[in-house]
Amino acid sequence: MIRKIIHIDQEKCNGCGACASACHEGAIGMVDGKARLLRDDYCDGLGDCLPACPTGAITFVEREAAAYDEAAVKANQAAKGAPVHSGCPGAQARQMRRTAETTPAVPSASEPSQLGQWPCQIKLAPVNAPWFDGAKLLVAADCAAYAYAAMHRDFMRGKITLIGCPKLDGVDYSEKLTLILAENDIQSVTVVRMEVPCCGGLELAVKKALQASGKFIPWQVVTLSVDGRVLD
Repeated sequence: MIRKIIHIDQEKCNGCGACASACHEGAIGMVDGKARLLRDDYCDGLGDCLPACPTGAITFVEREAAAYDEAAVKANQAAKGAPVHSGCPGAQARQMRRTAETTPAVPSASEPSQLGQWPCQIKLAPVNAPWFDGAKLLVAADCAAYAYAAMHRDFMRGKITLIGCPKLDGVDYSEKLTLILAENDIQSVTVVRMEVPCCGGLELAVKKALQASGKFIPWQVVTLSVDGRVLD
């Protein structure tokens, strides 16, 4: 059958293995230091691996390929002892067990919001605004402030904050972010993303925007776990 499936450009692949980790179906593996599509019937065509690739080596193509076999994928996951979950790994249900020691009985009202402007959604924010002048820019995933309790104190303080979710918005933020970086005096960019693969789209959009802006702007990426820990 003709269907949409991923293609890995071996020339662009740097062998980092990020796509193989992001592919929970086990369709991608590392062979001789390069990522390869091992089985067509393991690839669901959703593309969770795309934003994980730092070199843009993965694209979609339409070609003759075996149909996605969910039963085979689950059997393979079970054989490896992996949790069985179909669909986007970012939507996999998890529960965090909080204890009294880690949850304050009374939230502090003495800590003011550190949001420095409005609107803060990437899609709604203007390209040109006075608060961009000399700004340290924070580009954060929507979920970050809910997962990380000290988001305002540790990341938003002293910054202009833009938030978004590439999976839910279904857009490429890079074009708008490029204009914001190119047309304003941005001093630095911090990306705060979640660990889930789809959140890699936010990081990729910022990277593309930095490259397209024609400016050298210091930037860093902070990844948060879904249970609220800083991973890197």
